[in-house]
Amino acid sequence: MHTTPPFPRRFVDRILPFFLALTACGGWQRLNETPGKTTEHEVTQMFDANGLFARLGRLVSSQDVQYVGSVAFVPGPHDSTVAIVAISLANRVFTFERSGKGFGARYRIEYEFAHAGSPPLIVGRDKSVLVGSFQETMRTDESIIEQQKVILAPGEYQVSVRVRDLGNSQTGTAVQRVTAPAFVPASYSAPVLAYSVHTRSSRDDSLAIVMNPRGTVAYGGDTLLVYVEGYGYSKPADLPIEVRDEHDSLVIRSVMHFAGTGGVEGRILRVVPESAPLGQLEILVGPDNATHNAVPGNRFAIAPGGDAIHRTNALVSFSSAWVVTNFDDLLSLLRYFGENRRVEAMRRAKNSDRIALWQEFYKATDPNPATPENEALDQYFSRIAVANQRYRETGFAGWRSDRGEVFILLGDPDIVQDQSAQLQNANRTIRWEYPNYRLFIYFQDITGFGRFQLTPQSRSEFERVRVRIQSPAEH
Repeated sequence: MHTTPPFPRRFVDRILPFFLALTACGGWQRLNETPGKTTEHEVTQMFDANGLFARLGRLVSSQDVQYVGSVAFVPGPHDSTVAIVAISLANRVFTFERSGKGFGARYRIEYEFAHAGSPPLIVGRDKSVLVGSFQETMRTDESIIEQQKVILAPGEYQVSVRVRDLGNSQTGTAVQRVTAPAFVPASYSAPVLAYSVHTRSSRDDSLAIVMNPRGTVAYGGDTLLVYVEGYGYSKPADLPIEVRDEHDSLVIRSVMHFAGTGGVEGRILRVVPESAPLGQLEILVGPDNATHNAVPGNRFAIAPGGDAIHRTNALVSFSSAWVVTNFDDLLSLLRYFGENRRVEAMRRAKNSDRIALWQEFYKATDPNPATPENEALDQYFSRIAVANQRYRETGFAGWRSDRGEVFILLGDPDIVQDQSAQLQNANRTIRWEYPNYRLFIYFQDITGFGRFQLTPQSRSEFERVRVRIQSPAEH
């Protein structure tokens, strides 16, 4: 068995360009983007990203330490199968303490493979992560990738992953039933989503790969690598691969060519976000894909034993930290962010121009270009999620309430005076104080039905602060 260390996302971002030069498959074809779902669906999905990942078949933790993971299988030495378990974590799920000039967190990961009639195979490791600033401890994006390789006999297993924060004993557990396949000659692996990968020539070689556990790719950002291995082909063969959107429309059609060397041949399809619509993608590998989509005159020479269709799902979103997959809905969610002229330009732009405008917007609003994430947008969407839960009102989403709006822009008030609990009628009042902004504002429940609105004077004072802290160029 073999273990690999955690991969900080910065490491992945540095090495990714080198792997984009790896040989790609044949040409691909782009189809028109299809309409998205309603804004309310997108808002719900953004606040329940784990529910979406569970529907995509990912490992999703069910407790306090939140993470998303995937399991991949490739052949190992002799007749064995290698399971690769990769999980994606955000720094903020751990308890950090001061460590030298930075901050450190400690955690333990245990992987268990249970097979009927055999003792479970358990692998555990104590791990740690060190960051340079307190701000990094609050990262909500994919900041840590953990991987574990385990050698198994082919068969059915229940895989369990348990992550325990050693700073406070909180845990997160994910369970999934999987099948470790037996890889016969002239067969191929299911597609594996990756950030980087080195191909290998023998099943005795260890596969050097950094998986993409969430299977996400940022719109206008990273390229998604789809890795497939072919085994024991004795003559040249072509393997069809397709990418389809959530409406089953064809996005990419290509071919992976195996030279017939008789060993292990790895092939990579690169999915550029600009070539795929926002939302869920299904990636299918197998000759049956070609039976109803084959170009006339195209004959796929696949040896016996390679006739299964293998598939996986990916997700094209604006960020791995906040799952939004519809452009118009994203613009609606930015209603409190500022940069109104840029947002309006994206709203009016043609679909073909939007990705360039989005990239400009992302770069212009990033307070720290040295990091891969946009901290301002991450904080903004994190506050939307908190506001939606904390300030929900009758018939009104929390992030659209007046208290939600103020919280999203300014964060938590320094002082709260809440008189509403003592009153059961209209005109209940809550006072928030922000001394740094010299701001003291009042929310009143005018109707008595629990909807707290800014008083006219407080709305005026709040707008004054908004103008001061948002982009001066706009004002």
